[in-house]
Amino acid sequence: MSVAVNGDVQPSSVNGRRQPRSPGAVYDLACKVMLLGDSGVGKTCFLIQFKDGAFLSGTFLATVGIDFRNKVITLDGLKVNLQIWDTAGQERFRSVTHAYYRDAQALLLLYDVTNKASFDNIRAWLTEVHEFAHKDVVIMLLGNKCDVTSTRVVRREDGESLAKEYGIPFMETSAKTGINVELAFLAVARALKQRSSQQDESKFQIHQYIQSQKKKKSSCCGLL
Repeated sequence: MSVAVNGDVQPSSVNGRRQPRSPGAVYDLACKVMLLGDSGVGKTCFLIQFKDGAFLSGTFLATVGIDFRNKVITLDGLKVNLQIWDTAGQERFRSVTHAYYRDAQALLLLYDVTNKASFDNIRAWLTEVHEFAHKDVVIMLLGNKCDVTSTRVVRREDGESLAKEYGIPFMETSAKTGINVELAFLAVARALKQRSSQQDESKFQIHQYIQSQKKKKSSCCGLL
């Protein structure tokens, strides 16, 4: 069974090797990643920044229900197709997005560092994740819009503390400048690649990978 999304026919399964859909569209592994969080935290901008390297400036319509994009990346010589699902944050769409949790292999949970309510609601989002998603799903907490310093209300330490409480990795990101956007996707992709190869998962620690990559970036360009 396949589903048509954005004009392409996509395989319904997200595990194992895949045959090319068309010349040039070859990948070895497909991973389903969902973006979660309140409406307005920047999920769509986050996705567009990763996929196209662009920022959606100005106002635009909020995601209705759920949207879908693909991006193929290369990890250690393997082509990994990230099937990224952008979900609506409004309460009225929750019943729709809940249906997609079960197939997700990774969840990027975003809040807005300039919106305290979006941070306070993270616990409710995590409750839903634990109720509807697989118990071994990869979860990452992201404090988005870290480029906006004048109206910040959520400290980095608050995000770090919450992530530590739930035992999940954490980063601050900016969909506008691209800070840590690619790193977030690469980290979960590497974790899923390690899992799919049925190797010892202890060989790859997502927390350690994130810290090592951030140190590399900070040493060359001053970004954290």
